Amino acid sequence: MPTSVKAPGTAFLSSSSAPWLLLGQLPRFSGKRWLAVCDAFADPLEFLDASAATHKAFGAGAEARAVMAAWQQGDLDFPLLADIAAVFDICQQQSIQLLGWGEEHYPEPLRHIQDAPAVLYLRGRAELLSRPQIAIVGSRNATRAGLDHAWQFAGALTEKDYAVTSGLAQGVDGAAHAGALAAGGDTVAVVGTGADVIYPRSHRALTGQIIEQGVLVSEYPPGTQPRSQHFPKRNRIISGLSRGILVVEAGLRSGSLITARLALEQGREVFAIPGSIHNPLARGCHSLIRQGAKLVETVDDIEEELAAWWNRPVEARTPEPPTKPPPAPQPELFATAPGPAPVPDHLDPREIAVLNALGYDPCSTDQLCAATGLPADQLMQSLLLLEMEGLVESAPGGYLRVF
Repeated sequence: MPTSVKAPGTAFLSSSSAPWLLLGQLPRFSGKRWLAVCDAFADPLEFLDASAATHKAFGAGAEARAVMAAWQQGDLDFPLLADIAAVFDICQQQSIQLLGWGEEHYPEPLRHIQDAPAVLYLRGRAELLSRPQIAIVGSRNATRAGLDHAWQFAGALTEKDYAVTSGLAQGVDGAAHAGALAAGGDTVAVVGTGADVIYPRSHRALTGQIIEQGVLVSEYPPGTQPRSQHFPKRNRIISGLSRGILVVEAGLRSGSLITARLALEQGREVFAIPGSIHNPLARGCHSLIRQGAKLVETVDDIEEELAAWWNRPVEARTPEPPTKPPPAPQPELFATAPGPAPVPDHLDPREIAVLNALGYDPCSTDQLCAATGLPADQLMQSLLLLEMEGLVESAPGGYLRVF
């Protein structure tokens, strides 16, 4: 006897996630409106099956009401309902999990933020969303020291049984995800594209590793391409999932400060790592600290602050950062990470190499020789020239750049 095959869209109509997907995709039906529906109805199906007058009373326009009428009739030939059913089918084909706002495993902290997503699109280990999470965010154009801080703090946080959450962007975000995975921990990547779209492309390998070992989260349907307005919006999910936000490096106009502001509005803790006064990417962190963010030097600083608020026991303390060096950074992660500032174009290649090897913390001549491959005499000549240009200066422990 032949096996029966469901017609396209049949699985959509019977899925427990379908009502949430439909609410989230209704034309011009904002988050505030569907949240009002959730307050008034125990089950979204009650609203979807209600009268047109009820739909209108909750702010549904003519187009949205037409979609719900088609839903009630099971009319999958209606164009807008067919489009929503197609999204469901694509998720089924690509193993993208759907998680609705009112479903059991929707993360509880996220459910209570303003404008929570009606549905999440997930790839990977969905159960990680229920884990205690700390977000690590920072500049896309991070310095080498910033990347190292993100990597090391991520690894140390996973050892304290936190999942590390970030936005899969270049720079600090990517380093945080990679550091958590390298330590054998869990990581949550919240993206501003569809869950099937890899962005940035340089994070293809990292994205694959996150899907395999962590979880990738989006509020956008499959196929959604990167748009500038998506990334500030996804920041509310990063902070909403997390118990606290650690800002590693950020300029005064950094998107990371948007995440920090959202975290404060959501009642989350904000932490910041201080940096050199010469580093423009430390200014956002210093501004946060002046406004009351917790200054962080070790993971213990984070855990002590969170312990009382979240009633987590403070575990035995270990010095941070770890006494042994972290695993070597993945080449594909850092290959495109730009330096802290553009290098003046009048310098010769040797001086450029030295300047690129320097950060805003002192670096010894031995370290610079190893980083640049220059013999000591040539290195000292280059450092002297750069000092005369006012680009570097000597300091206890070596040399640092000052622009």
